[in-house]
Amino acid sequence: MRVLLVDDHALVRQGLRAVLATTTDCDVVGEAGTGEEAVERAGALHPDVVVMDLSMPGAGGVEATRTIRTTLPAVRVLVLTTFSDDDRVRAALTAGATGYLLKDATPEQVVAAVRSTARDEAPVDPRVARALLPDAPVPARDRGPEPARDRAPDLPPRERDVLVRIARGLSNRQIATELGIAERTVKVHVGSLFRRIGVADRTSAALWARDHGW
Repeated sequence: MRVLLVDDHALVRQGLRAVLATTTDCDVVGEAGTGEEAVERAGALHPDVVVMDLSMPGAGGVEATRTIRTTLPAVRVLVLTTFSDDDRVRAALTAGATGYLLKDATPEQVVAAVRSTARDEAPVDPRVARALLPDAPVPARDRGPEPARDRAPDLPPRERDVLVRIARGLSNRQIATELGIAERTVKVHVGSLFRRIGVADRTSAALWARDHGW
């Protein structure tokens, strides 16, 4: 995977480069310190993934993301930022960002998110995932007793294991490794789980898990 690093702090870029250098499938092909530089270098380098900060001098990360995704639709953008407020999350995702990660993520989570972004799997930190669903229901702790028909289903143990790990932001491959099962088996459990709890994607499943105390 060809990766472009965009952050106005050289130390952050250096740290990300060091993290990705530990892998065998991520090649940092360039760096940028502003949104304008990000657009220019993305156009010249055609990376698979742009790791994008949001707060930078001049054109910020949201505008740079929008321009890159408009002019280079094959390029995926992973936002890596300190901001978790709904407005910024929605703005970045509306601009075309594929994933959204916070800067307190571990090196392993960063690498996993870059790989997931390259596969167009939309890795989103569970702490900010709610912004993807502006009409999402109020969390269970903030609402009164639910009607019986809305109570959480009794999930099979293995689907519970998978759900907890989806809520942690793990990919199918990571879940398979943790549980010691085949990735294709995880896919079967994920499909069954989604049907059982009535969701269509991993972000909705993570929100469902949080709202139901998982």
